Amino acid sequence: MKITILCVGKLKESFYREAVEEYAKRLSKYCKFEIIEVADEKTPEHLSPVQASQIKEKEAVRLLARLDPEAYVCTLEILGQRYTSEAFAGLIEKTALNGKSRMVFVIGGSLGLHESVVNRADCHISFSDLTFPHQLMRVILSEQIYRAYRIIQGAPYHK
Repeated sequence: MKITILCVGKLKESFYREAVEEYAKRLSKYCKFEIIEVADEKTPEHLSPVQASQIKEKEAVRLLARLDPEAYVCTLEILGQRYTSEAFAGLIEKTALNGKSRMVFVIGGSLGLHESVVNRADCHISFSDLTFPHQLMRVILSEQIYRAYRIIQGAPYHK
């Protein structure tokens, strides 16, 4: 299976990049793993709701252009469904068993995702009620995908 993290913006801090690179290396045993970044929009300090929507819409155009129409798409959203690590592993395994060869996890920019991206998704995932920087979310998601494959393989992985 090919797993993609499709996200808005670049990882600026080297410690985030190093962590994601480590999980990408570990994941290479289990799947084809890639990260695709699309450009983010500059976000002024005090946005009106209209401006925020316009920014999210511009980012959405870039995200939607990179989505394979055949892929199983999961958006990361605060209002999404919560999973245990075992259930998350089950989601990945079930997606593969249902004949999907590509799974894409979408992480929005600092303002979140536009409704057009949310509507395209096959599932919506929340990792917490807390708000995380979208750059840190790449690390967390990469680790959870790695953990999921260890669970699927029946390999030891700490809880």
